[in-house]
Amino acid sequence: MIRPAAINPYAPVDISAMDISYLPVDFPVHKMTKGTPEQPVARVIYSRPHRQGRKIFGGLLKYGEPWRLGANEATEIEIFQPIRIQEKTVAKGRYILYCIPFENTWTIIFNNNTYTWGLQQDPKKDVYRFEIPVQKTTTNIENFTMVFQGEPKNASLVIAWDDTQARLPLSII
Repeated sequence: MIRPAAINPYAPVDISAMDISYLPVDFPVHKMTKGTPEQPVARVIYSRPHRQGRKIFGGLLKYGEPWRLGANEATEIEIFQPIRIQEKTVAKGRYILYCIPFENTWTIIFNNNTYTWGLQQDPKKDVYRFEIPVQKTTTNIENFTMVFQGEPKNASLVIAWDDTQARLPLSII
């Protein structure tokens, strides 16, 4: 048996890798290869848990209970310029991003309690709330995924895992 310390004596290795998604997609690559001088519109920093054969929505994640949209440290969204989501102006800044999943809709919440681990949201620090529809997918997605799709002026943050996906539409003001 291999002990975890033998694999990495400096720190335990977490199987839920941290990932970053940018809008525009691949912003850092374009900045380095094309010298793009402008700021990105947004980025999401999150950890990717694995499905591992589990029923996620309505199983591991209970309907009506807050979820951190990932694993480990709280998921963050950074907005680099004002955007519009569902007729609300979202100010430039960094927010914790979490959700309350229901079978047909999710409540997506931007919260000011940054630099936290897990689901330590303080509802008094909720800044924005959005209701978005949920769709079933034809494939089972093993790794939790958050990606931006579309053009920076009119895009969606796609959130997908297991047999479920949701889209948070946003646009530059």
